[in-house]
Amino acid sequence: MGAPHNIKRYGEVWSEFRIRFGLEILNKLKDKVIISGGWAWHFMSETGHTEYKHAHDHKDIDVFVRKENVAEVVMILQQQGFQKVWTRYDHLPSEENFRRYEKIVELENDKFHRITIDFFEKDNLETVIANGFTVVEPSVLLSFYKNIHSSDKCWAVMAAKDLIQKGIDPVGHFLLSKMPK
Repeated sequence: MGAPHNIKRYGEVWSEFRIRFGLEILNKLKDKVIISGGWAWHFMSETGHTEYKHAHDHKDIDVFVRKENVAEVVMILQQQGFQKVWTRYDHLPSEENFRRYEKIVELENDKFHRITIDFFEKDNLETVIANGFTVVEPSVLLSFYKNIHSSDKCWAVMAAKDLIQKGIDPVGHFLLSKMPK
């Protein structure tokens, strides 16, 4: 579970390059993956929303891949310069067969940026289409904050929980990217 937010930092936004690089690879993987975590909330939010750091976690990209698509997704990632990175979770028993891929890109100012994709294998996952991308169905996604995802304090997660409890579909709802008062 995520730590409580420092509300004094509300209003900070993700850098444009982080969003751009994330969208570039997700557009290439679009037909082969199911997007989870912060990027799923991103696509479920209103188009054109402000990229607040506390609304959606964009530190990494979480995707689920059906077994039939694993080889093709790995090939696309490798063609795009991503490499397998070993983590402490690789050898733990898991239904999802976790793996991580990373790519380091050089920015214009001679600095570097790491793009991290956390890759889980899973069949039979409930999904919805949001802004043209396949994402984990919201109530299923919320259940992942117990074991797969950690940023359960982000505004989208909190808003989605509340909306679902009220019987309101969170997909496309403005509250997924709205700063709380």
